[in-house]
Amino acid sequence: MASKLDLYKVFCVVGKRNSFSQAAKDLYMTQPAVSQAIMQLERELDTRLFNRTPKGVTLTDEGAILFEYANSAINLIDAGEEKLLEFKNLTAGELKIGVGDTISRHFLLPYLEAFHNHYPNIKFKMVNGTTTEICSLLKSGEVDIGVCNFPLEDPALELRPCIDIHDIFVCGEKFKYLLSKPLSLERLVGLPLIMLEQKSNSRMYVEDYMISKGIKLSPEFELGSHDLLLEFAKINLGIACVTKEFSEEDLYARRVWKIPLDEEIPSRSIGVCYLKSVPLSPASNKFLKIIENH
Repeated sequence: MASKLDLYKVFCVVGKRNSFSQAAKDLYMTQPAVSQAIMQLERELDTRLFNRTPKGVTLTDEGAILFEYANSAINLIDAGEEKLLEFKNLTAGELKIGVGDTISRHFLLPYLEAFHNHYPNIKFKMVNGTTTEICSLLKSGEVDIGVCNFPLEDPALELRPCIDIHDIFVCGEKFKYLLSKPLSLERLVGLPLIMLEQKSNSRMYVEDYMISKGIKLSPEFELGSHDLLLEFAKINLGIACVTKEFSEEDLYARRVWKIPLDEEIPSRSIGVCYLKSVPLSPASNKFLKIIENH
C-alpha cells in the first residue's frame, strides 16, 4: 500500500495536470495505479477531491484547498532534498571552526585557502577562543571542529594531531650575552620572563613542565598574543617564551635570538578535534582531509 506522502505526490501531479493519464506519464505509473491512489486518498480523507468528466478531472472546492497546502508541502520537501544534496556535494553550506588567532595566522591560513579554492560556495564561520573555550564550543554545537594546542584530554573529543611544535625562549639585542652557552632552567627563571596568559594551553604546558622539574615560573609580563611576545622581546623587555615554528621569520631575520637551554622543553602538537558522538559533516570531513594530506 502506498504511503500517505506518495498519495499526496500523486494528488498534486493530477491537480496540476487535470488528467489521470498525463499524471501517469509524469509519474511513470499506469493510469489505473494513479486512479487507485486518488481513490485511496479520498477514502482516507472521506472527501471527494476531483470532479471526473469526459475531458479529464478538475479539483473540487475541498480538493483545491487541500492542493494549496499539499503542493506547498511537496515543494518544501523537494527544496529540502535539493539543499541536502547541495550540502553533500559541497556546493552550499557553512563550516564552523573554533580556533585561536595565532593558530589561524601561522598554521590554518594555507588550509583555508586550499579548501576555499576547491569548494568556493562553502562559507567559513571562525570562532576565536582558547583551547578550553573551543572544547566548550564543540560540546554546545556552536562549531563543527576545533583547531587548537595539544596535549588535550577530553574523553568526549576525537583528537587528530597535525604538526609538532616546540616551545623556546628568545631574546633581543640586550640579552645576547646569554647565547654563549646553554642556560640552566634555574638561571632562566631568574630572568625577566615574558609569557602568555595563564589560561592559555601553551602557557600551561610550559608551566607544567617546569613544575615537573621543581621550578616555579614568575613572569614579568603576561600577554594575550603570541605576536606581542615577540614584539616585547625585540624591544628588550625580557625573555619571551614563544612557539619556534611561529617565530621563524623573526629568528631568520635576526630580530630575536633563540636562547640555548641545557634542557629543551619536549615538543607538543597542534591538532584538530571534534565530538566523537556527532558524525562530521561532509564539509568538515573534506577540510580534515586537506589538512592531513598537506
